[in-house]
Amino acid sequence: MKLPTLIGAALYGAHHHSAQAFYLPGVAPKTFVDNEIVELKVNKMTSIADPYPLEYYHLPCCRPPTGVEKKNENLGEFLAGDRIESSPYVIKMKTDMYCEHVCASYLGRGETATADGKKKNRGRPTRVVDSIRKKYHNNWIVDNLPAASKGEYTGVDGDDIIYWMGFPVGIMDVTTGLSYINNHVNIELKYHTVEEGKFRIVGFVIQPFSINHQLDTLDLEKESQTAIKMTIKNPIQSCKIGETNRHTDFQMAAKANPQPAKGNVLFTYDVLWSENKELHWASRWDIYLNMNDAYPVKIHWISIANSMAIVFVLSALILTILLKNFRRDVARYSSVPTDEERAEDLEEFGWKLIHADVFRAPTYPMLMAICCGTGIQILLMCIFTIGFAALGFLSPSNRGSLLITLLLLYVFMGFVSGFTTARMYKTFKGKSWQKATTLAAFGFPGVTFAVFFILNLFTISQKSGDAVPFHTMATLMFLWFGISTPLVYFGAFIGFKKDAIEFPVNTSHIPRQIPTQPWYMSTIGTLIVGGIMPFGSCFLELYFIMSSVWMHQYYYVFGVLFVVFLVLLLTVAEITTLYNYFLLCGEDYQWWWRSFTTGGSVAFYVFGYSVFYFKQLEANTFASYVLYFGYMALASLIIFLMTGSVGLYSSLYFNKLIFASIKID
Repeated sequence: MKLPTLIGAALYGAHHHSAQAFYLPGVAPKTFVDNEIVELKVNKMTSIADPYPLEYYHLPCCRPPTGVEKKNENLGEFLAGDRIESSPYVIKMKTDMYCEHVCASYLGRGETATADGKKKNRGRPTRVVDSIRKKYHNNWIVDNLPAASKGEYTGVDGDDIIYWMGFPVGIMDVTTGLSYINNHVNIELKYHTVEEGKFRIVGFVIQPFSINHQLDTLDLEKESQTAIKMTIKNPIQSCKIGETNRHTDFQMAAKANPQPAKGNVLFTYDVLWSENKELHWASRWDIYLNMNDAYPVKIHWISIANSMAIVFVLSALILTILLKNFRRDVARYSSVPTDEERAEDLEEFGWKLIHADVFRAPTYPMLMAICCGTGIQILLMCIFTIGFAALGFLSPSNRGSLLITLLLLYVFMGFVSGFTTARMYKTFKGKSWQKATTLAAFGFPGVTFAVFFILNLFTISQKSGDAVPFHTMATLMFLWFGISTPLVYFGAFIGFKKDAIEFPVNTSHIPRQIPTQPWYMSTIGTLIVGGIMPFGSCFLELYFIMSSVWMHQYYYVFGVLFVVFLVLLLTVAEITTLYNYFLLCGEDYQWWWRSFTTGGSVAFYVFGYSVFYFKQLEANTFASYVLYFGYMALASLIIFLMTGSVGLYSSLYFNKLIFASIKID
């Protein structure tokens, strides 16, 4: 499923040549010998025009003679929607093959062309035509290396090639509206010699074509593959590519056979091997990590520079305003009044006046404690996941590793959630600790699972390959109830045994009246202003993360992401602390929820940006809207809880610090 964990070895990822760092602790290389069988696997078909992937054999593709075998290996692959299966394509190491026949498949008849070239509709479009119109791509795998297809040529001499992920199912003629299926592929494989007689695969490129094979008149549904081979006129000549040699998926309009072959299409392939002595196995992922990224180095360095600039500006603002005013206030409050007028001035305004109310428990203390516990749990999950990825443990070659790491870290951080919730709730002098612990264990996970379950129903209704099967759901339920929930209760038990958080001042029994606040200090005002700088520090990397999730690209610069993530947390802490100080100076002691919402306000900008980003997906169905905005709303909630907790604890630490620095009469 799309679990937009929009939430990803230092800065190695900023340069494309450093991709080899992935393999320090990564997947072990596989060595082949001459004529050894190289297995070609197929994965789900993806499209930028439809967020619902399709299983490869959802279309009438050629199947293996012995039946389709599932090749999925871990829970992360299931959650990521990977449906890896066997294929009928036979490849042998260092053995070139030409015009090999796979099968003749019936694709149906939904539209065709008349003699004058005009389109003539014949019923509803078939699944093949629909997949071509929606720009679906086939995704094949050889030696754990995904297929890439050649795009346009760039560079001064036109010798630089842009590669694309997978290859299209077919093409659509914009002039006639006819759909052409790619029934022939040139499989280009590159290898690197390890030692005498032993080789490793370092490149896998597909060139797809639509060819109108020269066939004699026969019923392809009844004839055997041997008969098909016998009736092809000059097989090598038949597989040659030419502009006049294309066919639609409904018409085999060969000159020798003027009658359509009843929607049957013959699938063929070539295998071409070449040695590449310069490209090593550890760098073979370079072309995938640089797809659709014309300026990888420049963009990511701009992202870091932008984040650092925002932190510098915000830090300077705090140093000039916050610390200057704070020191003046401390000196003022700590001085001994010399006359009655100065004593009256000290009573008129200032944050010292609310010392007996500043640590008063907020409204809805149980909800506040649960939100803090969940936010800290998510925060630690993200820090450890991005850290592991930056060290190279979660490379794209290890499919599903990122999602399964996120899931397991969240589950095991249940102890932190329970402990934080209990400690905070005890600080608020809460009594219903069983209820608080239960809500911490089932609240946010319940909301997440409910959204996931509902969106999975939409996925099933669309017959998408992303649909999560029952046994995977059962595994998630086991991780939730069998591991996460007991850890939450255990953490809460330890947390309630600990002493409550101590404050430097006592709280009075009668709350002080809060004066009227200026308009710019209202909740709406702080939400608008409080999220601008944190969002500005991370929006460039957010674009690449969303492209990896929704545009099926690889995100790999986890070193850059780790720096940007730390800058985001620092920016949230600084902007929340600044607003908290202004709030206290206005004698408003209700800072608990205000700090949480100010810190979490960056989530509203993330969701707003997702609305803008949706225009790039070319999706216009109701199910697509539900899937995209459902997961983006869930991702925004995750960000809100995480950054909100950071903002609240930053304000709490600051308030304890300043009120411990003054003398209270």
